[in-house]
Amino acid sequence: MKLLFLIADGMGGWADEHPGGKTCLEAAATPHMDEMARTGAVGVCRTVPESMAPGSDVANMSLLGFNPAKHHTGRGPIEAAAQGLDLDPDDLVWRMNLVNLTELSPQGNMLDYSSGHITTEVSAPLVEDLQARLGDENFQFIPGVQYRHLLVHKGGAVEDEARLRINPPHDITGKPIYADMREFSRSARMWDLLFLAAERLEQTAKHTKAKSIWPWGQGRPLILPKFKDACGLTGAVISAVDLVRGLGRAAGMEVIQVPGATGLIDTNYQGKVDAALKYLERGDFAFVHLEGPDECGHAGDAAEKAEAISRFDARIVAPLKSALAGQDVAFVTTCDHFTPIAEKTHTPDPVPFVLWREGGEESGLTAFSEAQARSTGLVVESGHELLAWVLHQLR
Repeated sequence: MKLLFLIADGMGGWADEHPGGKTCLEAAATPHMDEMARTGAVGVCRTVPESMAPGSDVANMSLLGFNPAKHHTGRGPIEAAAQGLDLDPDDLVWRMNLVNLTELSPQGNMLDYSSGHITTEVSAPLVEDLQARLGDENFQFIPGVQYRHLLVHKGGAVEDEARLRINPPHDITGKPIYADMREFSRSARMWDLLFLAAERLEQTAKHTKAKSIWPWGQGRPLILPKFKDACGLTGAVISAVDLVRGLGRAAGMEVIQVPGATGLIDTNYQGKVDAALKYLERGDFAFVHLEGPDECGHAGDAAEKAEAISRFDARIVAPLKSALAGQDVAFVTTCDHFTPIAEKTHTPDPVPFVLWREGGEESGLTAFSEAQARSTGLVVESGHELLAWVLHQLR
């Protein structure tokens, strides 16, 4: 048997976020997920433990079968794992966005967590310059993808910086940064680094929206059990974002990078489908992750989010379902968390999911949606147990 997890990041939402009182999922054209819901097992899953902040790091770790309350150390360490960085146990790894602010001061506001979705081709040289100018035995600037980069504080896990509580920038879009600046001010080293980096970006990033670095999500290096040891399956992750690739690499899974996979609505859908099909010729489990709906949710664009969900259905779900027809294959289609249009950030609502394989019985549902998933009464309370539940159902 082969198993696919198809993840539309941030797909879930709230009623009234789209004209007609619908969620974006309800408004989207999703005939293939709807068909799955009609003959599959549909329910909801709590991917984010109540004690943890809702984020793709926590939620995707859960979906891969690992308990984030036990294994999660921070967002930065997961993305460091994606790059295979050689880290010491007491290093402190920060996720570092390039952001656009009204001003870098307690009076400033967060304008854009992504610097206008800056491209890797533009952002990487900026981060390389920061390393050349500001990097030293304490801090290392590591280029990543688009606006997502890393800052490594050597030995910092035992320093005061490990206790700073900085908001994810996508949580405070359009909002004041006063509380975060107050946190940064608790560390003279971080405070100085922020302003030195901003001064350098003012010279090198004039034709971009990158005005400042924004370190957050810090923690010690990530250590996960091997995926095959945990569930008995050989597995691969297919994603445009370092976060998911880092989880896969840390778990000893194959990490497949698809040319043209952008993390946006214009990603290389066919490339992801082809990569999943090729992997399943030799492997058991493919985790196919699409970032587009989440980015549209952060932007507060309901029409684009619905379109991103429609494309996920038409260009990921449909071709995989068609190509694998008649084979011993099961699909789980879900999202990692909600990204409601009204909030423009993540929320911890239990996510809808459907487990489907050919020949399933009629469920009585008419569509795949948040409300219809809740109506079944099927609830997986701990997200990291969903994979085990699925494997039990497939025995």
